[in-house]
Amino acid sequence: MTILLTRHDKIGDFITALPMAKVLKEHTNHKIVFLVSSVNVVLAENCSFIDSVIEYSTDVKELVKRLRLAKIDISISAFIDMHLGICLYLSNIRTRISPATKIAQIFFNKRVKQKRSLVKKKEWEYNLDLVLAFDSSISICFDRPLLQLSSKKNNFIIFHVGSGGSSDGNLSLKDYLRLAKKASKLIEIVFTFGPNDNLQKSYIIDNLDFNATIKDDFDNTFEFAKFISLSQIFISTSTGPMHLAGISNTRTISFFGDSLFASFNRWATVSCEKFQNNYQIPNDY
Repeated sequence: MTILLTRHDKIGDFITALPMAKVLKEHTNHKIVFLVSSVNVVLAENCSFIDSVIEYSTDVKELVKRLRLAKIDISISAFIDMHLGICLYLSNIRTRISPATKIAQIFFNKRVKQKRSLVKKKEWEYNLDLVLAFDSSISICFDRPLLQLSSKKNNFIIFHVGSGGSSDGNLSLKDYLRLAKKASKLIEIVFTFGPNDNLQKSYIIDNLDFNATIKDDFDNTFEFAKFISLSQIFISTSTGPMHLAGISNTRTISFFGDSLFASFNRWATVSCEKFQNNYQIPNDY
């Protein structure tokens, strides 16, 4: 049987769906295909528990063609919208599982009521519940780290001050610099930046008055994840790179928004809890 998993949005959202693939691969003999956005293709291709990767397309004909060629029996979607629903329906996938949310659920014939807005579970736990909707006998336990990316840690810590606009709670750049300066007396400091963090990078460079490395030359998210796995600690807001740290069980210090939806109660990483240091930033910070 060929099972399609879908999570075609941002980096962190995709990583919260990776436990679905891992438990399905480890506890069944099914072929696992993952539909992902372009930013996550290389990372998905380097997951041993994913057999094949399909890149998401906004072109209905193109995406339906790719899906039909994969000869999929069942799809499990962690996030849905109308475009995805139409494409899966037109791809002749006989069983299409999704959360019972949004108008797009009309294109799915097995819907699971979850009410994620109540935040009774973490996002990756909600996703695993969709696997149980497919087969309630499957064990949803999985070993960590999700990916073994390095065999040893180097003597540096990473500050990732940007968020790509995806965070509701973060330290000020001034406070990041203050914290990093204190830490620099004990350990090497690296500041990392994503492609949308140019303003933050300019501020850090202009105000840096201690030794630190600036790094933003990652070819893809998998290369970034490998670099993160070498560090002692990854310090950031709740954003995609935080979840990249989580897949390798890298120790994290993470800042979250002051609301239930944005909290670590929902968006904590997939790493072991003992490696997580999660802080909610008050609105009046």
